[in-house]
Amino acid sequence: MAPTNVSVKNVPDEIMERLRRRAKRHHRSLQGELMAILEEATGPARLSVDQAEARLRALGLETGDDATSWIRELRDAR
Repeated sequence: MAPTNVSVKNVPDEIMERLRRRAKRHHRSLQGELMAILEEATGPARLSVDQAEARLRALGLETGDDATSWIRELRDAR
């Protein structure tokens, strides 16, 4: 699919100035910053911690207790 041009009319000066400052902070052109904003807004939704935990549980993934036992072992060795 060929890229499409998008135009936004009557953008208030205050918003344009904030966009310019944001682009400068991120070392991007205004065009690049607008593209990054659009990509973020239309990308996959981010999961909350509870949603991520529910997905992990549904997959049956478990974390081992290796770190806890390792820390206890180091502590007890003192």
